[in-house]
Amino acid sequence: MKRRSFLSTSAVATFGFQFVPAHVVRAQEGAKTPNNKVRLAVIGCGGQGGADLGGMADEDIVALCDVDDRRAADSFGKFPKARRFKDFRKMFDAMSNDIDAVLVATPDHTHAVATLAAIGHGKHVYCEKPLAHSIGEVRAMRKAALEKNVITQVGNQGHSSESIRVFCEMVWSGAIGKVSEIHAGCDAFKDVYCQTRHQQMLQTEKPPVPSELDWDLWLGPLTDRPYHSAYLPFNWRGFSAFGSGCIGDWVCHVLDPSFWALDLGLPTAITAETKGYDPKKHAEFYPQGARITFEFPAKGDRGPVKIIWHDGDFSIPQPEELTKENRTVIGNGAVVIGDQGKIMHGSHGAGGCRLIPEARMKDFKMPEKSIARVKGGHHQNDWLDAIRANRQAGSNFEYGGALSEIGLLGMIAIRRSGTRLEWDAEQMKFTNDDEANQFITPTFRQGWSI
Repeated sequence: MKRRSFLSTSAVATFGFQFVPAHVVRAQEGAKTPNNKVRLAVIGCGGQGGADLGGMADEDIVALCDVDDRRAADSFGKFPKARRFKDFRKMFDAMSNDIDAVLVATPDHTHAVATLAAIGHGKHVYCEKPLAHSIGEVRAMRKAALEKNVITQVGNQGHSSESIRVFCEMVWSGAIGKVSEIHAGCDAFKDVYCQTRHQQMLQTEKPPVPSELDWDLWLGPLTDRPYHSAYLPFNWRGFSAFGSGCIGDWVCHVLDPSFWALDLGLPTAITAETKGYDPKKHAEFYPQGARITFEFPAKGDRGPVKIIWHDGDFSIPQPEELTKENRTVIGNGAVVIGDQGKIMHGSHGAGGCRLIPEARMKDFKMPEKSIARVKGGHHQNDWLDAIRANRQAGSNFEYGGALSEIGLLGMIAIRRSGTRLEWDAEQMKFTNDDEANQFITPTFRQGWSI
């Protein structure tokens, strides 16, 4: 299979020579730019945001915004000179001219409003995965990024790794022939993603909101609802109002290698099978197990590809090659099946990528490197260096946004469990199920429109 570009022609054309980064303009005007540092603001600086920030700590951290003082305390302590905010809208009102770029690492349901606010102010954005909480939001973010000519990156860190490039080069060299089927999945954090056990408790208990937390700002665009400690700080991922379940959390990590290597684009049909889940009774929750089949049409010189996603009580099927070697299939990763062999790899950029059985790997001659490497595999630096070089980052919103949509389509299929949904990506609608179309774009409460 031939090597394929992960940047669309339109994106390359748009970003070629039109945009001059703000820090470059300041330098030309004689403003202070110590060591060519990017002036960075962070929205959501606790948890994953704090980890991302650790990879950007050498920049000029000018503002930290978080609705929860407890979660933000560590970042506040590490960057005492940064101005502090709870409301990102007030942050931009106060100091937009002092910010070059923004890291967004809030829960999924506020990715779009925070990111679009940053782009509206002309800021470059690094946004955690999945890019947004709905397909409509993703499309709005991709459109805004292109129109404003900003440099973007989605936080699927494995995209900058050495291993994902090795995987692509192996597939393109014909190591396993023509790929037709992929079994992928994640067996992590089962109790986080399935929260149905808390349903009755959430209906009857009303604990007080911690004094350090601004619950109204945490909800952001969502309809008001009572606070509960079951949501925070991590378990919000298992509630459909806030997170995107296991598939939304992990698709950008697990399917990234095949998405790149096979130039998958978007599926034309999605079907979900679930365990421990009633779409009406458990609409607010993620299933005990989900097995989702994505059908991708033929494209270029490859045929159609079927991806079967497995999580919770569903596991990736054990290949017979591994059984013969007394080995166990990967729990968090994928088995990629071609007509001349198989590759098994882990999450975050095809970690541990190897042909199976092991004897085939030992005899395999690795192809020459054909993809440019990211220094140190550093995903945050790829974005920061892209800003300085006036180029796009590897998992920009065009690439990472389309990848995010696969997981979001899976979430909708779960809500319509048992129905084969036919998806028209260009028209952004399901052609055979009007009920599924209601989940494409959410309704925001007043003051939080996108």
